Amino acid sequence: MVCESSVLRLFLKVLIASCMIACMGLGWSAPASADVLRIGRPLCHAVSPTVAEDDGGLPTFACSGEPEGYQRGTLWLHAMLPPEADERDDLSLIVHSSRFDRLIVMFSYADGAVERQEVRSGDFGSHWRAGGQLAFRAPHRDRPLVGVTMRFDKVASARLLRMRLVGRGEEGTQTTGLATSIGAALVLLLAGAIYNASLAFAVRKQFSAWQAAWAACMFVWGACWSQLHLFFFPAMAGAISAQICTGLSCLAISLATLSAVTALEERCVSRWLRRTALWLTSSVFALGIPLSLMRSGPIDMLGSILGILILANLVAVAFCIGQAWRRGSSEARSFTGAWAVPMIVLASTNFIDTDAMFWGGGSQILVLFAAAWQTLWLSVAASRSHARLRVERDMARQAEAQAQELARRDSLTGLPNRRGFIERVGTVLDTSHGRGEAVALLLIDVDWFKTINDFYGHEAGDVVLAAIARCIAPYESPSCTVARLGGEEFAVTVAGLEDFELMRFADTLRQKISGFEHGNAIDNRKVTVSIGIAKSSTRADFRTLYRLADEALYEAKRGGRNQVAIRLLDAAEPGDDDLDPVALGN
Repeated sequence: MVCESSVLRLFLKVLIASCMIACMGLGWSAPASADVLRIGRPLCHAVSPTVAEDDGGLPTFACSGEPEGYQRGTLWLHAMLPPEADERDDLSLIVHSSRFDRLIVMFSYADGAVERQEVRSGDFGSHWRAGGQLAFRAPHRDRPLVGVTMRFDKVASARLLRMRLVGRGEEGTQTTGLATSIGAALVLLLAGAIYNASLAFAVRKQFSAWQAAWAACMFVWGACWSQLHLFFFPAMAGAISAQICTGLSCLAISLATLSAVTALEERCVSRWLRRTALWLTSSVFALGIPLSLMRSGPIDMLGSILGILILANLVAVAFCIGQAWRRGSSEARSFTGAWAVPMIVLASTNFIDTDAMFWGGGSQILVLFAAAWQTLWLSVAASRSHARLRVERDMARQAEAQAQELARRDSLTGLPNRRGFIERVGTVLDTSHGRGEAVALLLIDVDWFKTINDFYGHEAGDVVLAAIARCIAPYESPSCTVARLGGEEFAVTVAGLEDFELMRFADTLRQKISGFEHGNAIDNRKVTVSIGIAKSSTRADFRTLYRLADEALYEAKRGGRNQVAIRLLDAAEPGDDDLDPVALGN
């Protein structure tokens, strides 16, 4: 529990810090100096059906309509800068990378000069930034900057392109803030993946395994989308990372649905609703995988269909959780808080323009934080459930141990009963043999006990037996075992005492019992006991010791009671098998 609590506290601290950073950078709207460039607003476009030659001139641009036929050729985008931009020479163009073979950015100046910068798929050089962005800084010149032209070779979809113009100083600040925010979310997801994987391994719980796989998938997706993996694999820049992200996002949705649907009890969710959710998530995965491999074709149309399937999948999961809640599922209550935020985020991105929010991170950073929230919530819920189950398990084990202990204890005296005594004697015999010590068994029988029961009643007899138990109970130790074998018979096993010490111990015990005052229960009558001792200096089994001690006890009884008799076991006398508890009789 201490380890779980520390992990959860770390989760909360990182999440709070991340939220604070995100809120600082949100600004609730696009920064004043950030201009989002969209086709037609104010980007003009042109299309070359085939990849344009590098030494060719600029095409004729159209500022209305949508570009078509560019996937196997070149898409040109051109923006004339507003007049107020003429006074600035520190502008940076931020392009959110997508699937293309090559991007050339040309900055045009008032004197007709053009500064050209280029990246290729697999080689972003120094232009890549965290958050899936490419930054192109306009070189400083004496003449003002008047326009920006972008050339995309074999770009997969113009709709997926997002461009912004920001001040160069703001670019550094926004990039740092976005990287910090993404790093915090990825830390949460990685910790959640490791924590849930360890939890699944410890408790063998299917839900935790699905949740660990989902968190790991979202972590890899976040690393690829944000381009942080380019620190280690720079050749993955561009199209290959974008394709991987598409496949991972569909896989993550499937894993999240499986973790939710399979964790809900079957009795709490109707079969048709569960099958609908699983069918929809299978459709998302089946459509997402080929879509992630496409570089041309109806990508926009299939992307819209995929978006509808994802929303339908979320609705189906919401209905599953709602139905399970109504039917009393405790897991459904946990899932409601976990799924509420991702559902709201995914739904809101269809109605709110997030392109300039979160330093340009847009809807992806929202999804990343929603995933971090979900893994945090579900990790806490799984920890609470596991802790509750562990408490119940510990209580069950404790109750079982207590029941086993009670089965080996005499209810009247609290001493070990016959079965418990024989189990403990075996340990004493083995230890004594290993040390080469003598071991002795003392059988103690109350003299004339039947007359006490007949004259004073069985309740008075019980008082006497309990008093005798209090006399011999303090002798319990690793080398001495005491018990009530049944009726008025008690037993003591002691190791390491020679003949004289053993007789003195037994006689001291006899005198202690006979000197005990029983009060009005038996009208201050004196109660005595007879003791029979069997002693062995060699390895002996309990059956043989008990037989000899019983013979010695009868000898003490015949000798007048209230005395001690001893039998020594000859070293050559063969021993029998260990005594079974039932063999002693009642």
